[in-house]
Amino acid sequence: MNFIYDKEFNTQRFSNIELNKTDYENCTFVECDFRLCMFQAITFIECKFINCNFEDTKINHVSLREVLFTKCNFTNVNFAMTDQIIHDFHFKDCLLDYSKFYKLKLRKIQFIDCSLVSADFMATDLTDAIFTNCNLRLAVFSDTIANKADFSTSHYFSIDPDKNKLKKAIFSLEGLRGLLDKHDLIIK
Repeated sequence: MNFIYDKEFNTQRFSNIELNKTDYENCTFVECDFRLCMFQAITFIECKFINCNFEDTKINHVSLREVLFTKCNFTNVNFAMTDQIIHDFHFKDCLLDYSKFYKLKLRKIQFIDCSLVSADFMATDLTDAIFTNCNLRLAVFSDTIANKADFSTSHYFSIDPDKNKLKKAIFSLEGLRGLLDKHDLIIK
């Protein structure tokens, strides 16, 4: 197992071999390319990723602890195999279209100004999650726990209150339309 501490990586293209079985702590990755990589048994602790590309990356047994992703592309990434014991990661200005968070416990996660078109949140625990100004068009919410989650500034979502737990979740008056889609009502 390799250990890398307090290092900055700039405009680097990573391969599978460089990433596997490595712990990164307090590292910053700027404009790095991880496209098509296979992450295997990697831990990121207190790391920042800025303007990085993770499109179609495969994630297997990755630990994300106090990690912030800013302006990163995660199109078609499946997060379902991230370590669920200790995790803490957030997204700001990220492209997360077609990403999958199936069955993850993402309590208090923050999605700020993100695109989550067709993202999969089936059976995900989003208790206390914050979705600030996010595009949730065609995002899948089914058997999702979104108690106390804040959707008040997000748009284009469709969430069925009968198929999800939404106790004390926050919605704007304008966003109520996304809770009533199944009834085929006309709201003016």
